[in-house]
Amino acid sequence: MTAAVATPTSPLSGIRLSFFGLLRSEWIKLRSLRSTVWCYLLLIAATAGFGALMGLSAYAGDAPLPQAAQNAMVVNYLTVGGNFTALIAAVLGVLVISGEYTTGMIRTTYTAAPGRLSAYTAKAVILTLVTFIVGLVAVAVTVAVSLPLFASNGLHVELTNPDVIAPLVGAAGFLALIALFSFGLGAILRSTAGGIAAAVGLLFVAPIGISMAYNFTQAAWASNVSTLLPGNAGSALYAYAGEGSGPVEAGIVDGVIVLDQAWSIGIFLAWVALSLIVGAILTKRRDA
Repeated sequence: MTAAVATPTSPLSGIRLSFFGLLRSEWIKLRSLRSTVWCYLLLIAATAGFGALMGLSAYAGDAPLPQAAQNAMVVNYLTVGGNFTALIAAVLGVLVISGEYTTGMIRTTYTAAPGRLSAYTAKAVILTLVTFIVGLVAVAVTVAVSLPLFASNGLHVELTNPDVIAPLVGAAGFLALIALFSFGLGAILRSTAGGIAAAVGLLFVAPIGISMAYNFTQAAWASNVSTLLPGNAGSALYAYAGEGSGPVEAGIVDGVIVLDQAWSIGIFLAWVALSLIVGAILTKRRDA
């Protein structure tokens, strides 16, 4: 007669978190990391700093400008730092997922959520919501700091005008989606250095390199690639499209792709979706 041998079990065996529990868990992780807090504080400070700098250097000219032109100018000045502050959001997006692979904590996360995609989704949701809210705070601080400076230089903006509000909210949305896009890259590469390098390369280095190629060659392909890159396409989220901005019709002119705001935003969302989908597939298939 043989004795039954008990199979050792993990202390976490049988523990499964609901999706709401996963959201709470990811929120605790996000706010308890020093790097996250510093990234968000830096994002607010950099956004406000760019806005204040533009407010100090703004010049309306000697002749009074129509109100629509003032709205467009102030909005463009307030959002000019978007491509730079997006770097902070990109680093944050990579760190949220790659940090757990570096420390090995991802194994604990996937033990509590063996399906993996629920934890992956919870991370993405919390990252997007918090970054969007912090982005709104950054925009609000920038407006409060910068508007008196613009006013002292003869520029006034209608803050109640929907054409003004939309790009300001869009600037916060751009930061949240950049963080989400970079989160997908971090999940694909599972490396902090690799994820940040890929995000910075696609969002900042590639546009500069391709722009230089276009300046030297005037090649249509360079202009088209630049137009379709995620950072350039996503900038349509905070572009002023109100009165006086001029209509843009999407199409191809002399071999050069021209995108209106809707097409640009759609392409940017496609980049984000592609990054997240590939990240989700690899998260599901690969070992932790």
